[in-house]
Amino acid sequence: MSKDQIKEFKKFGYFDPMTSHGNVQMNYQQMVSGFPVGIVYIDDTNYPMVPGNVNNASSYDFPVILRTIPNMTQERVFAGDPTIADDIIAMGQYLIQKEGIRALSSGCGFFGNFQKEVAAALDIPVAMSPLVMIPWIRRLIKPNQKIGVLTANAGALTDKLFDAVGVSQEDREMIIIRDLYSEPEFSCIMTYRGFFDNDGVCDEVVGKAMEIMEEDAEIGAFLLECSDMPPYAYAIQAATQRPVFDFISMIKFLKMSVTQRAYCGWI
Repeated sequence: MSKDQIKEFKKFGYFDPMTSHGNVQMNYQQMVSGFPVGIVYIDDTNYPMVPGNVNNASSYDFPVILRTIPNMTQERVFAGDPTIADDIIAMGQYLIQKEGIRALSSGCGFFGNFQKEVAAALDIPVAMSPLVMIPWIRRLIKPNQKIGVLTANAGALTDKLFDAVGVSQEDREMIIIRDLYSEPEFSCIMTYRGFFDNDGVCDEVVGKAMEIMEEDAEIGAFLLECSDMPPYAYAIQAATQRPVFDFISMIKFLKMSVTQRAYCGWI
């Protein structure tokens, strides 16, 4: 790629007002800037989104843009409705052109059904689901160790979804799944009743993690599929003494990849 071709790409770089930058340019009709990550989420939900939830802006120490996909119901996402991909791509293109995002994620792990199509269509990094981290996590832990996966709906963890996020059959055999779909408090997220006992949700999520530990005491790490689970990652880690990966750690990884800064210090 030539230098002229590289210049056609959106400019990366920390804007230091004390440094001369010459001409500065943005996309045509881009109205805002400085948002490294865009997050698309399900339409028409009704439950508390406490700090740590992907859809709670205070979960981040950097700016994010949150946008709903109209008519994107939970049922369609869980079923992997293939018509959703075009809607996500259209929103992603809008966020790139109009609001200047540099990476795209989502507010539900089952958006992973559309990982391949969205990543192929957009010229920015795309991570639709924490499930994309499974192959990487497997290489971080001992070869004989499994990953405990906590999910909102085990029935929606289909072969199609695992294929879309690049999880091989070998890797699938090294995960242990626990479902919170029917738990008394966590089920609020599926039933949209508008409230839950937060301590109760925490107990349910930690309880499922401990069930995995009882099945396999050598579990190497935990992965939280659901965007509503990061508020309880600390409690899971405290109880299991294992690394915990989730949506927020993935989004932070995305952010760091597109907002590198020069290192300053003394030698």
